[in-house]
Amino acid sequence: MSDIMQESLEKHREWHGKIEVVSRVSIQDAQTLSLAYTPGVARACTEIHDNPDLSYALTRRANLVAVITDGTAVLGLGDIGGLAGMPVMEGKCTLFKEFAGVDAFPLCIKSKDTDEIVRTIELLSDSFGGINLEDIAAPRCFEIEAKLKEKLDIPVFHDDQHGTAIVVGAALMNACKVTGKALSELRLVINGAGAAGIAIAKLLLALGTGEIILCDKFGIINEQSHTLSETHAQIAKLTNRSHITGTLADAMNGADAFVGVSAPNQVTPEMIRSMNEKPIVFAMANPTPEIMPQDALDAGAFIVGTGRSDFANQINNVIAFPGIFKGALEVRAKEINEDMKLAAAYAIAACVPEDKLSREFILPHSFDRAVPVAVARAVAEAAVETGSARITPAF
Repeated sequence: MSDIMQESLEKHREWHGKIEVVSRVSIQDAQTLSLAYTPGVARACTEIHDNPDLSYALTRRANLVAVITDGTAVLGLGDIGGLAGMPVMEGKCTLFKEFAGVDAFPLCIKSKDTDEIVRTIELLSDSFGGINLEDIAAPRCFEIEAKLKEKLDIPVFHDDQHGTAIVVGAALMNACKVTGKALSELRLVINGAGAAGIAIAKLLLALGTGEIILCDKFGIINEQSHTLSETHAQIAKLTNRSHITGTLADAMNGADAFVGVSAPNQVTPEMIRSMNEKPIVFAMANPTPEIMPQDALDAGAFIVGTGRSDFANQINNVIAFPGIFKGALEVRAKEINEDMKLAAAYAIAACVPEDKLSREFILPHSFDRAVPVAVARAVAEAAVETGSARITPAF
């Protein structure tokens, strides 16, 4: 791991940034200059003034996403600020372009004030077709996303929440096929009750998962507790219907599946051995998972996934967000709603043919270029069906 970190640092010095602005117009003569800029450009301006929807046809807005952070939850580094988070935002932009042909621009906001952040994004929103929120700590991320959805008529998507949830949902659906378990009969434990954990719980419930128990660093979240935050109180109403209490170990006893979005080394082999037969374990803490894959397998785990590319079954948002935004932009969607998220999860799962599914292959590979195409189509169709689309898809 230290070797890849050092090599990456050296490459960043060499690259001087991972994105650049490239003109789509070659201006080599006065005629082209007059068309691209003054005086000709004035006509495009007046057309947009008369009909703002023409901004999608006459500018790059239709294919442009803002990748926005306040730098308060960058990777596993925590609150390092927007400036230090810039390399991650640039990286995200390269993935948008590489995997879906979507142009993206990083914006790092120097503020931790929710209303100030919301107002800043609102003021900038006319330049973009979508907003990708990134690496913003909970509970601020929930508030920012909710307020922006109320104010803006373009998609607002916090990838740490929803992208993660969508990929976990796809992985769990396919893992159930391999194990022969029914999603509706699962007892599933999520360790980590931050932005990702709560979003995963909500999406898995929408997919029809049977029983979900959410844990934080203090143990099992129970609706009957009087010390819950507002966010935890809301999710407690939807989870742990058996009202069990105790530690993570208590939650995992008899569970069918585990999803970790927490911290390294939270799960022991004894916890795995206490689970139901053919347990599914998604230990996604990075770079060190809640339990190392081989340790989980040795303890009886049937399927193991992590967030890392050097192990089987990498659970990586890159197979979700490029296609999700591509589909939303294709139809000039007003939002990315719950049906669009579910459509993305089903599309990702379907990218692994059932005759190819195995314990080591429950998700498509990150470099499978068919995935963003399939996801985009599913998301666009769901947008049309739910009334979120402004236009019908081109495909």
